[in-house]
Amino acid sequence: MRTTTPITSRPLDLVYFAFFLVHIPATLLIDLQALYPPSLTPHFIRALPQFYVQMSNDPLIGGVSGLLGDSKHFIWFKTFLLVEALFQLPVFVLGARGLWRDSRSIYVLLVIYAASTTTTTLPCLSVLLTTPTTSAQTIADKVVSVTTFQRFLLLSSYIPFLVIPFIMTVDMAFRLSKLITIGIDVVDDKKSS
Repeated sequence: MRTTTPITSRPLDLVYFAFFLVHIPATLLIDLQALYPPSLTPHFIRALPQFYVQMSNDPLIGGVSGLLGDSKHFIWFKTFLLVEALFQLPVFVLGARGLWRDSRSIYVLLVIYAASTTTTTLPCLSVLLTTPTTSAQTIADKVVSVTTFQRFLLLSSYIPFLVIPFIMTVDMAFRLSKLITIGIDVVDDKKSS
């Protein structure tokens, strides 16, 4: 039987573990608000995305929640939020648990999660990069825009959600490849015995 290596001795797993733990409250309190019935959401929780959008002018969260205009243009993003609620949130819990226990069986789920998240984060970054910079014209035309500082703030909060899952995708693919190779070698050795 394989001995468990403490998570503190596995730096990448520790980063993934912390990433999942930080992501759980962010998902529940900010991201998924657009899916919650307002009548069932306490006021102090509903105020969190409003505060966040006032500070950042995030066109995605503000758009999907209707805080920055008509939310119908963000049905694609609402679909991503459903994926986050139904697939990613359970993976945060299962992934953190599996990483804590040093379970190699979690690798398959993590590579699927990481590849999916990397893919869905790219269009979000595209929106952030193409949102107009605030100017007298965007203000006069009531166009959703961001200041240079807001864009920096948004990119610094979204980019880790691309980079960490991308690294996780590559890392888990290599881990799985290694395990598959070991398994194939064991089967080949048994056949030749």
